[in-house]
Parts: sequence; C-alpha cells; structure tokens
Amino acid sequence: MNYISKNIRHLRDLKGISQERLADELGITRSNLGSKEEGRSQPNLDLLVAISDYFKIPVDILIRKDLTKTKDFSFIELGNQRVLFPIMVDTENEDLIEIVPVKTSAGYLAGYDDPEYIEQLEKIKLPFLSTGKHRAFPIKGDSMLPMKDGSFIIGRYVEDIKEIKDGTTYVLLTKDDGMVYKRVFNQLESKSSLLLVSDNKEYQSYEINADNVLELWEFSCAIQTQEYNQEELKISSILNMFNNLGIELEALKKIPNEYSS
Repeated sequence: MNYISKNIRHLRDLKGISQERLADELGITRSNLGSKEEGRSQPNLDLLVAISDYFKIPVDILIRKDLTKTKDFSFIELGNQRVLFPIMVDTENEDLIEIVPVKTSAGYLAGYDDPEYIEQLEKIKLPFLSTGKHRAFPIKGDSMLPMKDGSFIIGRYVEDIKEIKDGTTYVLLTKDDGMVYKRVFNQLESKSSLLLVSDNKEYQSYEINADNVLELWEFSCAIQTQEYNQEELKISSILNMFNNLGIELEALKKIPNEYSS
C-alpha cells in the first residue's frame, strides 16, 4: 500500500506549516501539493526526493510506512540514510515500545538500522515512562545482578554519546560485542573510550572505543520475567548480595580517578 499522500499531509501538520509554505519550499504550486495530499495524483521521482530531503526521511519509508501513527516529529538522523524509527502510538495515542525478543537478540546487530526489522517487532505500552524514544532489550547472564537472566531493560534512546552520565547503566549496541548492558563511565576526553563495568564483581571491567558504539539506550526501568526462589529471598542471601554490591560500589567510586590520571 502507498502511504505517500497521508504521510505528506501528516508530516506537514507535525511540522506546523501551511500548504502554501511547504509548496514554496518544494518549488511547486499549492494546488499541486494539494492534489498530492488528497491522493488525486502521485509525486514524480524528483518531487519524492525533494520531500525526502525536506523532512529528512528516506523515500521508502515515506511511501511504504504509515507515519500517521506517530504523534510527534521524533525522527532522529543516524548517518546519511538511516533514521531511528519514530515513536509509535496506539489508537489511544499512547506510546508503544518495541521489544527485542530473546531468541533473536543476536540479530539486532544486523537489523537495528532496518526499518522493516524494527517495525515487525512486538510492541507494548508503559504509560509511566518519561518522554523520549524507548525500546526493550533482553538481558542474558548474571553480570548485572540483581537483574536475572531473561529480564528486560527498558532504555531511552540517547542521541549523543557525550550525554553519558558516569555510573549510570546503559544498553549499548557495539560493533564487536553486539548488545551489552553495563554501568558506563565516560572517558571520551582522556581516551576516546568508555569504561564498561559489571555490577557482579566476578566480571572484569573493560574499555571500548567510542567508535565501536552504534546505539546507546539509558536505563529507564526493568521488567523481571522470573521470580526469585526461596534461597535467593533468605535474609542471609539478600544481605550477602548487598554486601557484595557495597564492595563493588566502593570500588566504582575510585574508577573515574584511576582512569583520569
């Protein structure tokens, strides 16, 4: 199905401009633009490219994706052609969050910049989240206790890597290691790198070059998919976990000084 007519009208409305102004920007008459928005005629290739350049949205998305399901102009440019797919909403105008499934999480590295891959992901809504683009990522292993294997981290997209807050947890998509969830320390000025730290002290910290980071999602909330067993809920086990975390946190306090010298 071709969505170009409704998309042009919707994007113009989101941008808050009149038909006359958009027509001027595109170098066509207002009546010509009106016929395109009403579906009475289709834009030729040159006009499609002009619309694509103006709204900074790839031609294939303009034609094939129904952008009227978005409630604001939240497209983020990533490279020459790629955009982060916009915040999607349901029929009640509530934000929808894409879920990266556990079984195909390894495929996210290959599909993260493919609008068709992102669009086919299952979606949920969590009305209590802050504003911004969110996505849910599955957690594997026990490097970030007390997050259990199989939990989901809901992350808010961070456009600029320089916005990293020291000691905050992030989901990172990296060229070499794929998707990881770690506590991050900013070493961009001194080493052009990030220090990734696990909350489980049995895992070693390591550095990655900033150029290795493809996407960055700041922790918003977590969804546990498994309950804790009786042994894990014993007071002794909980105290031991907090003691271990306390030791780890004390060590983390020293990390920025150690790596800034």
